[in-house]
Amino acid sequence: MADQMAASDSNPSVDPYHHLQIAPNPDGTITRLAEYPNSPPTCDSNLPTPVLSKDIPINQSNNTWVRLFLPRHVLDQSPSPTATPTTKLPLVVFFHGGGFIILSAGSTIFHDFCVNLAIDVPVVIASVEYRLAPDHRLPAAYDDAMEALHWIKTAQDDWLTDYADLSNCFLMGSSAGGNIAYHAGLRAVVGVNHLNPLQIRGLILQQPFFGGTQRSGSELRMANDPVLPLSCCDLMWDLSLPPGFDRDHEYCNPTVSGGSKHLDEIKALGWRVLVTGCDGDPLMDRQIALVKMLGEKGVQVVGRFIQGGCHGVEDVELSKAHELFVVFKSFIFQL
Repeated sequence: MADQMAASDSNPSVDPYHHLQIAPNPDGTITRLAEYPNSPPTCDSNLPTPVLSKDIPINQSNNTWVRLFLPRHVLDQSPSPTATPTTKLPLVVFFHGGGFIILSAGSTIFHDFCVNLAIDVPVVIASVEYRLAPDHRLPAAYDDAMEALHWIKTAQDDWLTDYADLSNCFLMGSSAGGNIAYHAGLRAVVGVNHLNPLQIRGLILQQPFFGGTQRSGSELRMANDPVLPLSCCDLMWDLSLPPGFDRDHEYCNPTVSGGSKHLDEIKALGWRVLVTGCDGDPLMDRQIALVKMLGEKGVQVVGRFIQGGCHGVEDVELSKAHELFVVFKSFIFQL
C-alpha cells in the first residue's frame, strides 16, 4: 500500500492545472481559463416556466448573493395574488460544487439541477453564491454560508415569507458544496437559537468533497480518474485550506480526532443526515467513513451509495438526477 501511495503521489499522470483549466499567478491567485455556461434567473410569472428564479444580494462588499427558486405551481394554486398559501414547501439551502475554486450559483449545471430539484421534490431553494479560493481561502465559504442563513431568517422577500416553511429547512450541497453544508451545519448547531425562525432539520450531502493525508482505497484505485483525478483533489485542497495546513485539517478530514464535538449537539437536536455517492467516485471511501463516524456518534444518518457513475454524475445525467430526487423527497418528507 505504501509503495502504491508513493507511486501515485510522486508520478501523477494528470496535470491538475490543465485538467481544471486554471493557471497559477505569482501572487498566489489563479486565472480561470474555462468559460463555463451560466444561466440567468427567470422571475417573470407570465412566462411558461415551471420554476421561477431570482437573484438577491446578501453582502455586496463580498459579492455574495442568493438565487431563489420557486415552483410555479405554488403560485397557480393560490386563490388570489395576495393570498397566502395554506401549505408551505420545505426550504433547501443549496451550496454549489467546484472544489471551492471554480463555478458559481449561476452556473448552468447547478441552475438546471436546482430547477429540476424544485420540480421533483418539490421545495423552495436558496442557492448561495459564496467566495472562492484561493483569493478567499476557507473558512470564507463557511462564513458566507452562515451569513446567508442569517439573511434568510430575516428576509422579507415574499417567496420566502409566503411559500417557504422556514421551520423545515435542510442544508444541501454537491461536492465542495456538500463540504460547506456539513461545516455550516456544525456552526449552525452551536447558535441554533440565533437562527429562529429558521429551523434546520437535516443535512443532505451529495458526493461531499473530503480528503485526508492517508490515501483511501477508492482514491488509490481511481488515482487517475478521468473526472476527478487525485492530483486535482490535492491541488484544490492546496488552494483552499488555510496556509500551512495539510489535508488532515478538520475542514478537509471530518473524521480527524474522532470528529467534531458539535456532532453531539446535532444528535441531541435530532437532525438527520443523508450522504449520497457512487463507486465510480474516488471520494466514495471518504463518504462511507463519514457515514460510519456519524452512526457511531449516534447521529441519524442514511448512506445511499450506488454502483457505477462518477463524481458529479447527477449534474450531467438527468436520469441519475431524477433517481436522486426520489431519495431526497423520501428523506425530506420522511416517506
